[in-house]
Amino acid sequence: MSILLNEEARILVQGITGREGLYHSQRMHAYAKNVVAGTSPGHGGEWVLGDKVPVFDTVQDAKDSTQADTSVIFVPAFAAADAILESIQAEMRLIVCISEGIPIKDMLKIRTLLEQSETRLIGPNSPGILSPGKAKAGIIPDSIAIPGRVGVVSRSGTLTYEVVQALKSAGVGVSTCVGIGGDPIVGTSFVECLDMFESDPHTDQIILIGEIGGNEEELAAEFIMNQVTKPVYAYIAGRTAPENRRMGHAGAIIEGSTGSARSKVETLLRAGVQLFSYPEEIAEIIRI
Repeated sequence: MSILLNEEARILVQGITGREGLYHSQRMHAYAKNVVAGTSPGHGGEWVLGDKVPVFDTVQDAKDSTQADTSVIFVPAFAAADAILESIQAEMRLIVCISEGIPIKDMLKIRTLLEQSETRLIGPNSPGILSPGKAKAGIIPDSIAIPGRVGVVSRSGTLTYEVVQALKSAGVGVSTCVGIGGDPIVGTSFVECLDMFESDPHTDQIILIGEIGGNEEELAAEFIMNQVTKPVYAYIAGRTAPENRRMGHAGAIIEGSTGSARSKVETLLRAGVQLFSYPEEIAEIIRI
């Protein structure tokens, strides 16, 4: 079993005729044969992926024609907010936004609309979701993971890849890997993913990969302490990062004492989470 994404997902790619959209659509479809449509304004009526996947001008047209329920967004930042809004209005079940750099004021509007809808957004600035052996939505390389019973939720794409690859090398499989996104405001939090993994009968252990900036990890620690019964392991990046300087993601900035690696580590430790210093160490401990 997996959370958010399984073999029944019917994936629509917004921006499918662009270079990145087309490339990753090919990889997603090769993995699970479940990319059923794409959208690109002005390209309606065309076909892609060996003339097997139709292209539509709007998300609503694509959904009506193919029963797509999951949208993956590969469009430039200036158009990404509108792309998310279009999928919300079309009542897509799940949106995965790969695009990064959406203005905060636009994300605040989107968060308000999400609270009034049944749609779930992963991202923006997310590498996507991978449910090994079932499906993938986004850019996470499918070759780095094998099916198993460890749930992974992360703010960092590259660190996600390293941890999941280390698990595979140790013979440890993953139920679902979720990249929630590295922008300051995202659609789905650590807490929400932890809650889903806690409820998933096929996830036995959980890995949380955090970084400096914001208070997502502190909120996750409080939730773990009060609501999670499964073992949780964590890695926090940026322990040597200076204050008031952004490191990597737009959300990875320390402002005074807020969002520091030290505060996150201390809070997680108090919640009973076991922390590790490098990906291979996590794999070694989980294997034991």
